Amino acid sequence: MNHNTPLPQAAAARPLRHLSEVQRRVLTTAQLRSHGVSPAEMNEQCRSGGPWQQLLPGVYLLHPGPPTSEERLHAVLLYAAREVTASGVPAQPEPGQSHRPVYREAMITGLAALTLRGFTSAPPLLSLDRIDVLVPRLRRLRSTGCAHVLRAASLPAPEEATGVPVAPVPRALTDAVSQLTDAGAVRRLLSEAVRGGHCEPAAIVRELNNAKLLSRPHVVDAVDSLLAEGRAIAEDRLYTMVREFGLPDPVWNVDLRLPGGPHLGGLDAYWPEQAVAVELDTRAPRQDEDALWSEYARKREHLERLGITVVYITPKKLRDGMEQQAAVVRTALMASGDRDPAAYVVVLPR
Repeated sequence: MNHNTPLPQAAAARPLRHLSEVQRRVLTTAQLRSHGVSPAEMNEQCRSGGPWQQLLPGVYLLHPGPPTSEERLHAVLLYAAREVTASGVPAQPEPGQSHRPVYREAMITGLAALTLRGFTSAPPLLSLDRIDVLVPRLRRLRSTGCAHVLRAASLPAPEEATGVPVAPVPRALTDAVSQLTDAGAVRRLLSEAVRGGHCEPAAIVRELNNAKLLSRPHVVDAVDSLLAEGRAIAEDRLYTMVREFGLPDPVWNVDLRLPGGPHLGGLDAYWPEQAVAVELDTRAPRQDEDALWSEYARKREHLERLGITVVYITPKKLRDGMEQQAAVVRTALMASGDRDPAAYVVVLPR
C-alpha cells in the first residue's frame, strides 16, 4: 500500500518537506488549499476507487485503504482543534523545533488516552470504534465518524503521550468510566492508574465526583476497592520511608486512649518516647469531604492539646517527596526534647 500518495501537480508550488510523516498523509481542507489543491481536485482525488479518502469533515487521508491508529488520532485532533491562522491552518513549529503539529484546544481523552499511556487494561487503539477528544464546552463541534467529542467547562493542561496531546490521567479515566457499564473493566482501569503510579486515588475520586459519577453503584464499588488499595500502597511507602531514611522504628497501626478514658483515634505510626504521630491523609474528596476533614482536625487538636505532635502526610507527598517527608518527621522527633512531656496515653494495636 502506498502511504505517500503525492499531491496533485498544482500543489508543487509549496512542497511538504516541513511536515512530519503523518502530517503528509492526513491534511485538512485548509492545509490542502494552502498547498494549491482546489476543492474540485479534492473531490476528484476522493472519487470512488481514487487515491484519497475523506476521514472526517474537512480532514483527508492521502492514501486508499484503512487508516493506521496514528492517522486516526491525528485526523480526530485535526477535526477538533481550533484553527488559529488566517489561512485556517493549525500552527506549525518554528524552524529547528519538533515537527509535531500544534493542536489548539483539543486533546485525546478516554480509553484512547489511557492506551497511549501504556495502560494494559485499556483496549488497543484499532479496536476502538470512536476516539474521545476533549474540547472547550462552547465549541460548536459534533461527534462524527471516529471522532467522539467530549466537552469541558475548563480544559486541563494537556500532557503528551507518544507525541500526541492527551488529557491528564484522572480526567481521561473519568471520561472512559462515564461510558463503561462493566464493573470489572472500571475496577481494572482505576487499579492500574494507582498501581502504575500514574496518579493518586484522591485525584481520581475528585474527577469522578465532579462528573457526578459517584451515584453509579458499579463506580462506587470500584472506588471503594481503589481507596483500599491506595491506602495499602501508601502504608507500604511509609514503611519504606522509615527504613530507607534511618528513622527510629515506631509502633505501627495503633489506637490511642486516655487511661480509663475515651478513644483518641487511630494512627499509622507512633513514637511513644517522643510523642510524635504520623497519620496518612487518604481522604477521598467526595460530598462528605468537609465533615471528614473536620473529624481529622478535631482529632489533631485533641492530640496536640495532650502534647502529641501529629504529622499528616498525603500519599502524593510520600510518592513524590519521600526524603522531604522523612525530614519533617525527623525534625518533629528531634524537637520533642524541647517540649513539655506529653500526657500519658495507652497505646493499643489497631
